Amino acid sequence: MTLTVPARHDASRLVGLPVAVIGAGPVGLAAAAHLLERGLDVLVLESGETAGSGVSSWGHVRLFSPWAEVVDPAAGRLLDAVGWDAPGATILPLGSDVVTEYLLPLAQTPALSAVIRYSSKVDAVSRQGMDKTRSQGRADVPFLLRVSTPTGPESLLARAVIDTSGTLSEANGLLSSGWNADADDASWLANAMPDVLGAERDRFAGHRVIVVGAGHSAANTLLALAKVKDTEPATEIVWVVRNANPVRVFGDGADGLEARGRLGTTTQDLVRHGVVELVDSFEIDDARPDGDGALLTGRRDGEPFELRGDVVVAATGFRPDLSILREIRLSLDDIVEAPRALAPLIDPNVHSCGTVPPHGVAELTQPEPNFFIAGMKSYGRAPTFLMLTGYEQVRSLADELAGNHDSARIVQLTLPETGVCSSGSGSSCCS
Repeated sequence: MTLTVPARHDASRLVGLPVAVIGAGPVGLAAAAHLLERGLDVLVLESGETAGSGVSSWGHVRLFSPWAEVVDPAAGRLLDAVGWDAPGATILPLGSDVVTEYLLPLAQTPALSAVIRYSSKVDAVSRQGMDKTRSQGRADVPFLLRVSTPTGPESLLARAVIDTSGTLSEANGLLSSGWNADADDASWLANAMPDVLGAERDRFAGHRVIVVGAGHSAANTLLALAKVKDTEPATEIVWVVRNANPVRVFGDGADGLEARGRLGTTTQDLVRHGVVELVDSFEIDDARPDGDGALLTGRRDGEPFELRGDVVVAATGFRPDLSILREIRLSLDDIVEAPRALAPLIDPNVHSCGTVPPHGVAELTQPEPNFFIAGMKSYGRAPTFLMLTGYEQVRSLADELAGNHDSARIVQLTLPETGVCSSGSGSSCCS
């Protein structure tokens, strides 16, 4: 056999290199906190100008989880060391609260502030001098990260990589085919979780608004629109789902997260009382401009159907951006696009947020040695992610990278039970 790369029998090229963490969101900062706690060098690369920039994009949304389930244990220990005044454990924070009261103070602790680089977008990950096809000695070669910065592109080396970049940058398509609408002018299209009661209120008040999606993000938007309708009666609210009913939102009354349970009950009441018009079993084949709004066409119960609105909210969920990992050896489920061993545990057709079993390095290990996808991105297209799950993931990964292999494989996590948040498409039901 011809060797394309000379054999190496030690990992000397990795000595002194940090573990690169992609993303300074809740799970990325938790990963850094756990790694530092175990004495490992860390470099956190964040594309935004501050920590939690992704969370800031939905800062007006209130979480279902209370503060007690939002703060990672290792992160909490870093904060406690600088005299952090922790929020009330039972309070449900807004996304903006998570940023200002938790993520920003966490990123400013001496331990983390020294290892975070902002405005540093990772464009590609590979091995130094080796593309995906080369095998010999691969585990002994540093990772090479191509990073865009305000001063130009840079190349950085790392001994291991944990990708916690999330999925917010890649929305699922509006059409039932999974595609996006093919329209040059999409001024009628709003992304998931718009700020209906705040900065974007004028875009929706007094208009006919169509919300597409069967997840809890869609339900949150419907509730906000109902409040707008209270003061602007001309506002029309139409809710489109492609299943026979929005079972994941409505649930069955058994939900360990009280706020999530209330969301289902309230949304169901809005439909029952005619505040929201529910259009179920609608498979959207096309969406195009129509005057000042849009026309959705497709099939409903097998028959041709169309629907017009002034604004369409695409609350159809998110998917992982895998383009930066083209030269990394990945084993991902063909359907969910999650790590192959994890996918059966989070399949939204089977599992809800509260029925996902604890998991860690054993399920997240990839064919690429010391490369891991964690946090929301590890769930691929499944909408059943909880921050608590991500925190246990990175705790396990930190133990593995620190050589604590037995501890890494003892994963324990008690999640709040839920009724139903498991079928159809939609964004995360478990924030």
